[in-house]
Formats: sequence, C-alpha cells, structure tokens
Amino acid sequence: MKLNQIAALVAILVAGAVSAKPLTVCTEASPDGFDVVQYNSLTNTNAAADPIFNRLLEYDAATGKLVPSLAQSWQVSDDQLQYTFKLRKNVAFQKTDYFQPSRALNADDVLFSFQRMLDPNHPWYASAPNGYPHAQSFGLAKLIASIKKTADDTVVIQLKQADATFLPLLSMGFTSIYSAQYADQLLAANQQGQLNTKPIGTGPFALKSFQKDAVIRYDAHPNYFAGKPKSDKLIYAITADPVVRVQKVKAGECQVALGVKPQDIIAARNDKKLKVLSTPMFATAFVAINTQHKPLDKVEVRQALQLAFDQKAYLAAVFEGTASAAQGPFPPATWSYLSGNHEAQNLSKAKALLTKAGLPKGFETTIWVRPSGSTLNPNPRMGAEMLQADLAKIGVRAEIKTIEWAELIKRAKAGEHDLLFMGWTGDNGDPDNFLTPQFACASVESGLNFARFCQPQLDGLIRSGKTTAKLAERTQHYQAAQKIIRQQALWIPLAHPLTSVITTDKVSGYVVNPFGRQSWANVAVK
Repeated sequence: MKLNQIAALVAILVAGAVSAKPLTVCTEASPDGFDVVQYNSLTNTNAAADPIFNRLLEYDAATGKLVPSLAQSWQVSDDQLQYTFKLRKNVAFQKTDYFQPSRALNADDVLFSFQRMLDPNHPWYASAPNGYPHAQSFGLAKLIASIKKTADDTVVIQLKQADATFLPLLSMGFTSIYSAQYADQLLAANQQGQLNTKPIGTGPFALKSFQKDAVIRYDAHPNYFAGKPKSDKLIYAITADPVVRVQKVKAGECQVALGVKPQDIIAARNDKKLKVLSTPMFATAFVAINTQHKPLDKVEVRQALQLAFDQKAYLAAVFEGTASAAQGPFPPATWSYLSGNHEAQNLSKAKALLTKAGLPKGFETTIWVRPSGSTLNPNPRMGAEMLQADLAKIGVRAEIKTIEWAELIKRAKAGEHDLLFMGWTGDNGDPDNFLTPQFACASVESGLNFARFCQPQLDGLIRSGKTTAKLAERTQHYQAAQKIIRQQALWIPLAHPLTSVITTDKVSGYVVNPFGRQSWANVAVK
C-alpha cells in the first residue's frame, strides 16, 4: 500500500472515530416507561416519542406548519371528514436482539397504532393498565368513525364530525406509529408488557438499555429514513439536581444539560466553553386547585388563594428574570390569547372572600410539589414555601408534600392532591392543546384535568372551538372559555418560562424547541 493510500485510510478511520463519539445528555428524571401512548409527561415524550418513534406528521416550530413524516402527503375531503394519508415508502423499523423486522412500514402499522387505543375489543387495548390519557382526553374514540387500509401505502381516516384540531394531534407523541409485526410477536408470546420496556419504532435511535434513575442508552438507527443520525450513540444521564447537570457539562461528562436553573443560565453566558440556547417556551407553569376537594370546591376560596399569592415576588426569586408572568392558561404568543392582567396580591380582599365562603379563620390544605427542578419549576421547594407563606397571611395553613415525580403524576391524575405545582407544554401550537387536556370534562376521567373541573358551558365552548376551521370563530369560543377559567380561578397562574439548554462548545446541530421536544438526529459532538 502506498503512503498516500495509508494516509487516506487513517483519515477515514479518524473521521469514523469522531462520528462515533456518543452524545450524552443530562436529563431531569426517569420516564415511567417507553410505551409512550400510556403517559402524558414531557419526560416520557423526550425519552420515547422523540428518539424512538415517528408520527404521520410533525410540527415544524420554525415555520409553524405541519410537515410530512411517515406520511409523505395527505388529502382532506371538502366536508373535512375524510383524511387520506399516503405513507412514505421503504421506512425501516429498528433491528434489535429481540426483534428482526421482515418488512418496511405499511398501513397495518398505522391501523394497529390507532385501533389499539380506540377499540376496547382490540387484543392490545388492555395492555395499558392506566389507559390512554391523551387519546381519552381528546376524545379520539368518539371522533374517529373508522380507520381503513386501502393499499399497503394508504390509510383513510373517517371522522364523525369536523375537527380543526385533528391534523395537529397527529404530530403529538401519543400518535407515534408502532410495528404491528412486533406487536403480533409479543401477543403470540403473551409478552405485551415488553412493549413498555423493549419498544420498536422507526425513529432515529433504538433503545439499548435503561437503568432507572441512572441512565438510558440508545443506538443510532442506521437505516433511519431521514438519514443516519450524526451520533452513533445517544445517552441520557439521568441527573435529578440541575446544578449537578451543569457541573457535568463543565466536566465533559455530558455535552448537553436540560432543565437548567436560571442562575446557571446567567453564569454560563459568561463561560466561553459553554453555549446557552434559549427560546420562549410554549408552556405555562401553574398551581392547579382541585375543585373536587372541600373547601376548594367554592369559587370564593379559589379566588382568595389566587389573591393571596405574590406572583411578582415568586417570579423574581424562582425564575430570576427568565420567565414572564402568566395571566391564564395560554402563552402570550398563542392565537386567541385573552389579554388582561392577572390581579396582583390583595390580602384584604382575599380574607374578605374567605369570610364570604364561611371560612373567616381559614382552613388546612396541602401543597404538592416535585423534589427536583425543571424548566417549568426551577426551584420547587422555594416556590412551595413562598406559596405556603403567602397563604398563611390569610389564615390558610398549608402543609408541603414533596413527592417523587412519577408517583406525583400518578396520584395527581387520581385526584388526590389539593394544590399542585404543575406545568403544561403545548405540542402543536393549537390553543386546544391546552384547553382540552386541562379543562375538558373527558380529561377529568383521564386524569389530565388537574383542576378536576367539569362544567357543561366550558366543555361546550372547548368542543365548539374544534368544529370550525375559521380562525375568528374559534377565537371567539376560546376567549369565552378563558373568561370562565379566570372567573372560576381554576389555577394560580405562575409563569411562561424560557426553555434553555446549556451545551459545550463542541456541540453542533442542536435546535431549541419551544414545546420542549428533543430532536437529536442532527446533533453532533466534535
């Protein structure tokens, strides 16, 4: 071999070694599992839906438009009831030591993925012990009349009534497309539970291993339809403490830190070896008030709690200038956003409302909060203590209960909480993505409606907002809904934060998503 040939070979080997360098991301918490349709938290979406799966459509946050994914094109009938999807050809499922696909994606996979969630008689329907929270909240079983395969690459979905939110829903994590062939394999072996621990998708990374509260390892999907990922391996280093997450980036143990604290963002901006990437998050942090628990079922009591809270002081202490004040459920950039300032702290008015409710001496309650910080709640303990102190000023004696994240979500969905520090992130830019999950009656049943509030008038406005594609009419319905939410004081609104990540200067290709979604396929480490 000639010298120049040897040099060329060495260059190729070196380039291969560089491209093989793993991408390690410091994340906040463990997912509940990897069968993403069973869960509703962003933690599960980031760990399963984003790296492992794809959907028929995706939402491009940069353009604000839906774009093709597994469906390369789609058509909608004039009456807005029939949707025809033409599937992308030669989309490969992931190969693992427990599944070797014998075919590419086809219409059978789409049918399985939806019918499993919608049909109680489907053999896989009972495989989700806690049901399908998003599918149930959005009423998909009542909305979809039929899903049919008209060719291997064509799926036709017929709706019972027009719904302007249907296409955006298809970009959400819970509409991820699974392998029907793999599902048949698990069903034949009576191992349906393995779908939650050993998932198979078409996404850029395949799950390799998971150690709870420690690490998730993924391997790149070499036959990913959008091109092989830039990193051969993706590692989620689960690190509950946000300070430690940043320390690991500085030490080179992680290349990306998610859910960082405001003071770390400020400090990182002055560190030449670090990069801070930020964008306004399409999300709202709030305290949900359980309207099914006495005396929180009285609107005067809920209004009193809102007025007792010093939102301005909370924002300054907890977010340190990295968030704007929330006035209601929607972020300000949302079309149909109802302007108007949230009433400032007014202790005398709050006390008067408690007296009107027959509680002049106050009452006892509980405040539930997670142990570790996140983008929507950078300092859970501090925030809970500030709320506790404010409520004490009007005679409300609140006990703080710190509950591990997975347990907190499970128990909150069962309605066990009184006051709950929580956040909600939109998935697709549509206002209904806040209203239906958080305030519709069906969402009380599925557990996502943390205020546990079901009112026919509010529920009717939310439903009416879906039935027309005319923006002006939808806006009218949604603004009327926001007025009810404000008057009923279902939440104590907190903040609309920036979503920020800290990376090393060796990371390229990362784009911050306003919905908190994570796309790693084009991220590389130098």
